[in-house]
Amino acid sequence: MRNTKGVLVCIFLPIFMILAGCAIVPKITTESFYVPAKDPGIELYVRNKRPEGVTKFEPEKIVLFVHGATYPAEGALDLPLDGMSWMDYIAQRGYDVYLMDIRGYGASTRPPEMSRPPGENPPIANTEVAVKDVGAVVDHILGRRGVPKINLMGWSWGTAIMGAYTAKNNAKVDRLVLYAPLWLIKGAPPIGGGQAGLGAYRTVTKEEAKKRIVRGVAVEKQKEILPDAWFDLWWETVVRLDPVGMAQNPPVVRAPNGVIEDLQKYWMSGKPHYDPANITVPTLLVLAEWDADTPPYMAQEVFANLKNAPSKRLVMIGEGTHSVIMEKNRLQIFREVQLFLEEPR
Repeated sequence: MRNTKGVLVCIFLPIFMILAGCAIVPKITTESFYVPAKDPGIELYVRNKRPEGVTKFEPEKIVLFVHGATYPAEGALDLPLDGMSWMDYIAQRGYDVYLMDIRGYGASTRPPEMSRPPGENPPIANTEVAVKDVGAVVDHILGRRGVPKINLMGWSWGTAIMGAYTAKNNAKVDRLVLYAPLWLIKGAPPIGGGQAGLGAYRTVTKEEAKKRIVRGVAVEKQKEILPDAWFDLWWETVVRLDPVGMAQNPPVVRAPNGVIEDLQKYWMSGKPHYDPANITVPTLLVLAEWDADTPPYMAQEVFANLKNAPSKRLVMIGEGTHSVIMEKNRLQIFREVQLFLEEPR
């Protein structure tokens, strides 16, 4: 590749570089660290990816992602399917991108209740606690980069967390991405049911996880949208982050039940946990058509209630589930979110 009088010329480049307009994909720096929560003794795991050698970013180039109700953030944002994760995709475009685990999830501190049988303690790590954990990490990133605000992105329960945080902290948020938005539940809940006497946490096996992901998808389409090798890599990733659960027979992922308590208290009882009308930043809602956990009506209702967002957009990805980010059409959601983030202010 050479530059002749201001004209970019591509010579014998690989096809992927030609299709990318001769763009050079930068090397990526990965850094992991812990941020103290606002409660003593709790450390929150954070992973950062960014272009190598770059440490200064404008607010619109910084993104923080939080996971959903059951699995840690790495299995969503940094799962390297075909050699590239969503986190890689964002960082390769010049962004400073972070993922975090709420307490009780992934590599963050597991509260002591998770070292006991679940029935010995009430549910832990509810949405209010999660919002507080997000606030600690947001403040850390603001200080780390010397900026007044950043972009936020949440998946599933993470949309309730990021939505509630933004509704109270608009000045710290540049843009908001709600992937598979949670709203009032009209039918059977995707997890937890309506049982009473919830314990501190719950467990999920590999078989149970697979059934939930492909729920409602035609049998002939299931392996097409989610190849076995991709699912296996995802499961190996999320169970590895829970050594105690991995040691059980069969191996399980443990997840705090605070979210289940909130589903019953708020979302199954006709009481939203936060008001989207209090969000005053540009907002993107994105989901897939076969999402059985947070069906399309939820996104539509959140969209209608975003009455004070200066701009809002609702995008649906075809032939995908709640977990479209690990399925065959994952690049579609990557591109839609990137388009939103990169639009001129």
